[in-house]
Amino acid sequence: MPSDDAALAIIIRGALKEFGANKPGTVYYDDSTDHLSDLFQTPGSSYFVAEEDGRILGGTGIFPSDGLPAGVCELVKMYLHHDARGKGLGWKLIETAIGYAKQSGYHKVYIESMPELRKAVSIYEKFGFTHLGGPMGNTGHFGCDVWMIKDLSAAEDISETNTK
Repeated sequence: MPSDDAALAIIIRGALKEFGANKPGTVYYDDSTDHLSDLFQTPGSSYFVAEEDGRILGGTGIFPSDGLPAGVCELVKMYLHHDARGKGLGWKLIETAIGYAKQSGYHKVYIESMPELRKAVSIYEKFGFTHLGGPMGNTGHFGCDVWMIKDLSAAEDISETNTK
């Protein structure tokens, strides 16, 4: 929703700054970060917002990024406010996004990240994402140097309880 855009942009940029990942070539400098509701009007995309008592805590999305092969989408803009971390909310957001990707007919989910976001990369690994040697598609995020992929056709159900 357009009314969520400003709060989400603050969360995204705040998290990147907090971890020292507010560098060129990342979503920190993307104009689309200020207009997520417009970006996610793209067919085959969806953005999921977490909130509590009317307060936005973060979100993540699925997006058919430019240049990705057919059947591949990207998990994008997965960020939480620092007060919302460590409570399983990020896990639920990723589960929701992956479920949407499966229901939408995607076969693989791609993600780009950075070493500064080690905790997030660790969580992606627990979800079955594996590392790639280079980027896929044309995201424009040259500041990201961690690339991962998850095969949804071989995915087993993962629950928070069996990974902790």
